[in-house]
Amino acid sequence: MTQQPVDPLYYSDYLQLDRILDAQELESARHGRPAHDEMLFIVVHQAYELWFKQILWDLDSVLEIFDRTHVPEGSIGMAVSRLTRIVAIERLMLEQITVLETMTPLDFLDFRDYLIPASGFQSLQFRLLESKLGLREEDRVTDDGSTFRSRLRAVDRAVLTAEASRPSLFDLIEKWLARTPFPAFGDFDFWSAYRRAVTAMLARDDGHIRSNPTLTDAQKQVQLKGLEATREHFDALFDESMHDALVSAGRRRLSHRAFQAALLINLYRDQPILHLPFRLLTVLMDVDETLTNWRQRHALMAMRMIGTRIGTGGSSGHEYLRRSAEASRVFHDLFNLTTFLIPRSELPVLPESVARSMGFTLDADSDSHDSGGL
Repeated sequence: MTQQPVDPLYYSDYLQLDRILDAQELESARHGRPAHDEMLFIVVHQAYELWFKQILWDLDSVLEIFDRTHVPEGSIGMAVSRLTRIVAIERLMLEQITVLETMTPLDFLDFRDYLIPASGFQSLQFRLLESKLGLREEDRVTDDGSTFRSRLRAVDRAVLTAEASRPSLFDLIEKWLARTPFPAFGDFDFWSAYRRAVTAMLARDDGHIRSNPTLTDAQKQVQLKGLEATREHFDALFDESMHDALVSAGRRRLSHRAFQAALLINLYRDQPILHLPFRLLTVLMDVDETLTNWRQRHALMAMRMIGTRIGTGGSSGHEYLRRSAEASRVFHDLFNLTTFLIPRSELPVLPESVARSMGFTLDADSDSHDSGGL
């Protein structure tokens, strides 16, 4: 049977440009008063939704990588690569606000009222992105006690409800960290050695404060009080029940074992087997930080465009966005790990057998180990 010839692929057909470029309908024109800058408003937000689609595409692949009991090292490298792309997209999204701000507040007022009650509250893809990263319902900021779900169509609420039943990236990373065998190094008691180093470091800090001739007695007391709070943070690092109390109070989120593993990865990042795990934890913070920056920049833009007026979706506008930005961070425990870092020169020296197991020689027995021991 003769195969029918296939027409050569054409650029606009491949990208379906007819559909994309015909998808900008000015609401102001429907009301008989076309506003020039509404085109920019539509195009920028459509571009956001396309980038959200790409982020979700990459994020789903990362979730698949970690949703297993064994994560090969090569897969972690792929996850780092795709999360790095997500960060690059977030930075591009941030720059798109600069383009949107070429529209003045008066330009926006030409069509703003026609948009009510539609708003970014109703972006299903962005809400899926938040959920997949690990933002919990109890961490969301609300204006009037209601949730953003009340502003969504029933079909979109159903999609989000289904997503909430699946493990998020935070959940999977926590389990991955908790599986690390490295907090226990055979006969070598790492945490006892580390605690001795911490005790010595804090004692030196205490001495520096007390002997500092440039501080008044009142200033010394303030700094000593801060040092005591630091000691309490370290006590929770070594005491699981204290850590669990911080989790219950909402001050930490990772489990005790996962938190310890994340700290160890940061402390011994120079060990070959921990290179990739450290890069992974770093890029997770980048994802969180850049998305927070985007939220904050969005809040400033809202103030610039509408001042203290309510948003088109009924929120308090700038004030809601400002409060939401910080509250929506997911991996804040990873940022807090710097509290527990000590100089490399004071790190407990790993026994030769432990150091050897954390080197590239481990690859020879990779079938019996998870990536990075995790």
